[in-house]
Amino acid sequence: MSHQAQPQEASQPETPHLENPENAENAENAENAENAENPENPESPHLDFQGTTPYEDYVQADVLTHLQHTLSEDPGEMVFLVTTQVMELWFTVIVHEWETAAKALREDRVPVAVAALKRSVRELEALNASWKPLGQLTPAQFNSYRSALGEGSGFQSAMYRRMEFLLGDKSASMLVPHRGAPRVHAELEKALHEPSLYDEVLGLLARRGHAVPSSVVQRDVSRRYEPSPEVEAVWTELYAGDESSELARLGESLTDVAELVWRWRNDHLVATRRAMGSKTGTGGSAGVAWLEKRARNNVFPELWTARSHV
Repeated sequence: MSHQAQPQEASQPETPHLENPENAENAENAENAENAENPENPESPHLDFQGTTPYEDYVQADVLTHLQHTLSEDPGEMVFLVTTQVMELWFTVIVHEWETAAKALREDRVPVAVAALKRSVRELEALNASWKPLGQLTPAQFNSYRSALGEGSGFQSAMYRRMEFLLGDKSASMLVPHRGAPRVHAELEKALHEPSLYDEVLGLLARRGHAVPSSVVQRDVSRRYEPSPEVEAVWTELYAGDESSELARLGESLTDVAELVWRWRNDHLVATRRAMGSKTGTGGSAGVAWLEKRARNNVFPELWTARSHV
């Protein structure tokens, strides 16, 4: 019996398997997570600690991130408060740098002082950038929580006051707001009676043989520094000489600091003017008028005026 051949079905081309990219990414993430959690993987970070993490022990992030106690229901108050707290931290590190520089100058270690001043320049730039979140605050936005601040004002910042004292802008009356905080008051009183950063600079110049008057070197350092024509002449001589000299470099580092302090004051002025116009400040000052007066004053004044004579 003959068998009739059955026709064969035409073979279909194999369709390549296309893996879902999302599934592949999820699988890769899962593998990475598994590797990270595997203590035997030499590339995985340490995950198991007794107590808090070493990062927390050092940075105390839990403390820092739980210091925000707003006084109103307005959501915009949080950025105002956090920005102000960030400024306080920058004040703290800048005071540290300037105290380091002052000590180095007292010990005739100019390179150490210049290094600290240069670090403070970067820190002042970061401090000044802190105005950006508040720089376009409108009166309506500020008014939504301003009343909750009561008489609170940045003018009352003890650490900022220490910065001002180090710059030579001193006044015993600035201790009065802090009488209720004995430790803070004692620290400010100590800073008031210590030579400012600029006092240490002028003492160094005198020891190096420059004609800084004894009336300047021996002045009452608890009082605000006033410009001296003789000190201006010393800086004029230094700037007319070798620009690469140690003292000329010191002068330029101080000028960098002075410029950024001026910018800080002007940024404060502009932010305040935008947020509240010419209203009285929360701390009772004349507000913008007070800040305008502050912004006109240059720290280390002879470093600016000497340039007209070079």
